[in-house]
Amino acid sequence: MAKKRGRSKKKPTQKQLEARYRMQAAAAYAKEILKDPELKAYYKSKAGPGQNAYNMAIKDAYNAPEVQQIRFEDTTVVVRAKDEFRVAEVDVRVFDAAGVQLERGKAVLGRNGVDWYYVAGSLPAGGMVVVGAVDLAGNETVREMRLE
Repeated sequence: MAKKRGRSKKKPTQKQLEARYRMQAAAAYAKEILKDPELKAYYKSKAGPGQNAYNMAIKDAYNAPEVQQIRFEDTTVVVRAKDEFRVAEVDVRVFDAAGVQLERGKAVLGRNGVDWYYVAGSLPAGGMVVVGAVDLAGNETVREMRLE
């Protein structure tokens, strides 16, 4: 037999507080999103044995999408973005060499389900392209690439 542990009397660290906040936000997202029957069915379809839609929604809220690659085909910006569940949208911004934003728009998902395409008016030398990938839970990953 062992003595039952009580609550710790130590103050939580900053990392512990951040982890608690992330979990609270993920749980709130899961509760809210499961009110939508379509999204609930989607998350349920992703669940494995011993898991449910709620678990999958929390997992999605915890992990941000990944921008794996940015490449250029003439004036088309091709972004390879992945998420364990689904990337909801990809936002592309084009800046000139002075850092002035020239254009901004949403990329269109390609047939392979991973590559997103954005046709830019121009891609100025010395400028920069900033790409933001957002998943269903609203997590965003931003990546930038210099133009040469």
